[in-house]
Amino acid sequence: MIDLGCKPVLGVNVNAVDYDTAVTRIIAAASARRPFTVSALAVHGVMTGVRDPEHRYRLNHFDLIVPDGQPVRWALRLLHGAILPDRVYGPELTLRVCAQAARDGLPIYLYGSRDVVLQALQKSLVERFPALVIAGAEPSKFRVTTPEEQREVAERIRASGARITLVGLGCPRQEVWAFEYRDLLGMPILAVGAAFDFHAGLLAQAPESMRNHGLEWLFRLIKEPRRLWRRYILLNPAFVALLFAQWLHLPFGAAPERRPAQQLRYG
Repeated sequence: MIDLGCKPVLGVNVNAVDYDTAVTRIIAAASARRPFTVSALAVHGVMTGVRDPEHRYRLNHFDLIVPDGQPVRWALRLLHGAILPDRVYGPELTLRVCAQAARDGLPIYLYGSRDVVLQALQKSLVERFPALVIAGAEPSKFRVTTPEEQREVAERIRASGARITLVGLGCPRQEVWAFEYRDLLGMPILAVGAAFDFHAGLLAQAPESMRNHGLEWLFRLIKEPRRLWRRYILLNPAFVALLFAQWLHLPFGAAPERRPAQQLRYG
């Protein structure tokens, strides 16, 4: 297991860990029935924190932020000399957590996306891990929820007997959701994004060679140019420029993090 500590990347604290450490910490929290928020951040996820001081506050109050993208892993090495054998890819982390949850008898809950995705995802996970208990699944409402709805969602998840909640709402909504539900649920919450669509078989993953060389963004841009062009064409160069500014100990313009003024209650 590798744990080189928590390191700032453009003001967002990223844990320099490997898969084994991440899974161990998540399962330990699930077994102890304690809150534990987790997100796997690639460049886009880090940049949401750079651009929004309130969201950076949320991210920096997570229990575990893992380097999902190869560029984030490389940034840890460039800035802090933290050498990891691999990134901690959100979809792969999802499978490893589910595998261990199945072995330990820890039920999971799936929150977010659409009914068709959740149905396919449940089928896929149970085929992979026959002993896995899926305590419940609930699609996104695709809107901001009321305080009463938020309490009802939390009560449903707790009443299901789940010990781990996987959230697939897309970045940054899923991180907002995890931050706001952390103490309401009292269990690990994993913001895993596209892992829902990937493992449901409804979205193609980039070839392994592209993923290993930090080119997954290019594959996804080719597949969904209209939806993703702003994210990758604008944010990727900005990330590189700001990264070198931090490496050279220059100010990179990010305002100090700020506690969110109000709950957003994404659902």
